[in-house]
Amino acid sequence: MANWIELLEWPAMAVTVLAAWCIGSRRAGRRKIGFCCFIASNLLWSVWGWHAQAWALIVLQVVLCLMNLRGWKKNTAAELQS
Repeated sequence: MANWIELLEWPAMAVTVLAAWCIGSRRAGRRKIGFCCFIASNLLWSVWGWHAQAWALIVLQVVLCLMNLRGWKKNTAAELQS
């Protein structure tokens, strides 16, 4: 079981890169996908961090997830106004 968790860092990295690409879009819908991807990557990194006992990484992912939720909220509000 530990082997598949060790491999989780690669999908986590890929989802993070995809999220960063989508966040840079001018389209609100694509930014929303980016926020979803970032939140998914936060979860993936946290699972991997738990396995690796990387406690600072887990704290970082919780903080980044809260920031992503804030971005989601602001993006949704801007989308409704336009």
